Amino acid sequence: MRHEYSLQLWDITKSFDSVSVVRDLNLSLMPGKITCLLGPSGCGKSTTLRIAAGLEKQDKGKVFIDGKLISSATSAHMPPENRSVGFMFQDFALFPHLTVKGNIEFGLTSKQSLVAKTQASKALLRKINLEGYQDKYPHMLSGGEQQRVALARAIAAAPKVMLMDEPFSGLDKRLRDEIREQSLQLMKEEGTAVLLVTHEPEEAMRMADNIALMRKGRIVQQGAPYNIYNKPIDSKSAAFFSDINMLTSRVKNGRTETPFGPFITPGFSEGSEVEIIIRPQHLKIDFDRNGKGPNPTVQDGVPARGVVCSSRFLGKESIIELRMETDGSRLRTSIPGVFLPELGTPLWLSMRRDRCFVFLKNHEP
Repeated sequence: MRHEYSLQLWDITKSFDSVSVVRDLNLSLMPGKITCLLGPSGCGKSTTLRIAAGLEKQDKGKVFIDGKLISSATSAHMPPENRSVGFMFQDFALFPHLTVKGNIEFGLTSKQSLVAKTQASKALLRKINLEGYQDKYPHMLSGGEQQRVALARAIAAAPKVMLMDEPFSGLDKRLRDEIREQSLQLMKEEGTAVLLVTHEPEEAMRMADNIALMRKGRIVQQGAPYNIYNKPIDSKSAAFFSDINMLTSRVKNGRTETPFGPFITPGFSEGSEVEIIIRPQHLKIDFDRNGKGPNPTVQDGVPARGVVCSSRFLGKESIIELRMETDGSRLRTSIPGVFLPELGTPLWLSMRRDRCFVFLKNHEP
């Protein structure tokens, strides 16, 4: 019987030259689900992937596939070719001397007959919409076609786990979206557990069932895209997924003062410095204190006045930056469509309290 988890990484730690790259990492992948390992460059994402693949051995911890221990820091270490794991990388890594058919059949088990391999490669070419391409060589294919062949080769052996290290980053945006959707949908249909490494929050939000946010070798937050976006663990997590505005203040009598009036901050000790985070789309612009403007809303707290420092139209929305009269701070708001007020125009902002996050200043989990 298939185990509940296709891949489990338990308490994984890895160092290079006494520098800790991955620390006390725990991660579990379920069949047919896509987990994005997300974080900035150098945070340990690729090392984690290499440990799962067997290309690196952890200094501490264990790796399980389908409930079976395949690698322990102190004992067993199954080589990559025996792990039932597929790989996809940025450079596609197709063999230039092999045809498309040859590349795909390379991923099939040597126990299969020539006829069985031919039938399997034809079936995979149909799945990736490349029928008739079997005799072409990689240099005859476009980037998107090469990526699809790499996908077919990777899933040919029906791996339990697919490990993907930013495999779509070399494609242009339109093609990237198309190939990414097709690739991950196919792996879901196959019941393959996918671990996708990326440094792009938008890609993780679009594709993942589960996001594991890494920082300095650790997973600092994990959850469904909706939850991790709307309940960030700290200000750095919030800022990683979108632009933010940050107001800093000090707690006094259970509240802090802001340009929008007092802000209740229960649970924070007296005198502690806090960061109040709000995304630009949750700051609303009005022409006056009465809520008349391009995006009128029910005011929340005291409206605050500022003057326009800049305004830019980005296609789907306009970004307006204002310098607040109360303290000189600069805040950005976004409005759907075109809204380009002149520099120096006075406008009023109101803040959605229910869309704010409050953290201790410089707090890290």
